[in-house]
Amino acid sequence: MRNRVKEFRSNRKWSQQHLADELGVSRQTVISIERGRFDPSLPLAFRLASLFGSSIEDLFIPDD
Repeated sequence: MRNRVKEFRSNRKWSQQHLADELGVSRQTVISIERGRFDPSLPLAFRLASLFGSSIEDLFIPDD
């Protein structure tokens, strides 16, 4: 699954650490999500979407 987390984070001029702090996860988790190495749990995906004021569908794109 691809995602737009880095794009959304960069648009807000947030560091990876700031996003991690907002989510209550480690910076490494944010890095792994942004690089597509880790798909977040459903609750974490909902928190990400809520934090960015977007839908999960706008933030995460399923692979074809």
